[in-house]
This record gives sequence, structure tokens and C-alpha cells, in this order.
Amino acid sequence: MSEHYYSGRPSSESNQKEMETVLRGVRMKFTTDSGVFSKSSIDFGSRLLIEHLQIMPSHDVLDIGCGYGVIGLTAALMANEGHVWMVDVNERALNLAKANAQQNQIRNVTIVQSDVFSNVTNLSFDVIVTNPPIRAGKQVIHQIFEESVQHLNPGGQLWIVIQKKQGAPSAIKKLEELFVATDIVTKEKGYYIIRATIK
Repeated sequence: MSEHYYSGRPSSESNQKEMETVLRGVRMKFTTDSGVFSKSSIDFGSRLLIEHLQIMPSHDVLDIGCGYGVIGLTAALMANEGHVWMVDVNERALNLAKANAQQNQIRNVTIVQSDVFSNVTNLSFDVIVTNPPIRAGKQVIHQIFEESVQHLNPGGQLWIVIQKKQGAPSAIKKLEELFVATDIVTKEKGYYIIRATIK
């Protein structure tokens, strides 16, 4: 069976790569590796989500499935008076995220291994953001939606990116069942940026 980026301990041989990019007007450096999501370049969906994400300086944020840290570390720059928790099941991705936080001098982050909310059960957030692991299946995606409701502060928001062909319409339907308001912030090249808000 082929290995997925949501494997806890990738067995593929390490092959690190360095990249530089500009996100929200800031030049950033990232180290990537085999066995992690979007190892060769920052994927279009993550970039689109980052471009439209709305985070206040004082916000506490959770990035679910943080990978090597692109979304969470950009969120930490936006929430420079708050704090960002970044979680993933993939140990290699987490080690990269920690290294990327250090090399970009981002300190207002906590990066921990967690299967969705398993290791952040007692925390609540103003914003939860995810480029969800679609290949993990609909059950996992819906778990993220359902448990986000329990971990958002009043008026909090869940932001996701998902492709139409990977289930955006059914995701929107599920979110509408759980949240007070569900908005399509933008659509581009088949990708939807969706914002869901609780009371």
C-alpha cells in the first residue's frame, strides 16, 4: 500500500529541499521533504487560503494538518499578538514545521503531534484553519468540522480550502448543519475557500 502524507512516521527516504516564497507580502524560507504534503512547492489551494484568510493580531489560531508549516506560520505572522497552535499526525512534517518556524524567526507558535484535536482537547480558538487531508476520507473531514464547533470561541470561524471535485458541495452542506453562517469567500480553478462561523 502506498504511503500517505498523513502517515504518522513516513518510511520514505528523506530528501530535503529548500524553497523561498512570498506570503502575505513577507518573504519566507521553507524546508520540505519527501513523505509530506506538497513537498515540491506550495500547493495552489494553500496559497489561495492564505491570500484570503482573515486573522486579527490578537487571535488564537489552530492549524489542523499543518504539514511543514506554510499556513500556520503565515497565520502566526498575522496573529503577532496572539498564538498559533499547529498540529499534524506526521512526525516528519512536524519536525520541518518546527525548523521552519525557527528559520523564519516565528516564536508565537506551539507545534505538537495530534490526531485532529486529540492533544489540544482543553484549548479553544478564535480561528481554526485547515487544508484538510481529503485522502483520509469524509469521516475524518466531518470529524474536523464537528469538533471545530466545540473548540471555537464565541463568534469564532473555521476556514477551509477544498476542491469542488473533492467534495466541496457536500462539505458546505455539512458545515451549514453545524454553523450559524457558512460563506464561500472565493472560488478559483475549482478550489473553494469556505468560512464557517459559530454563534
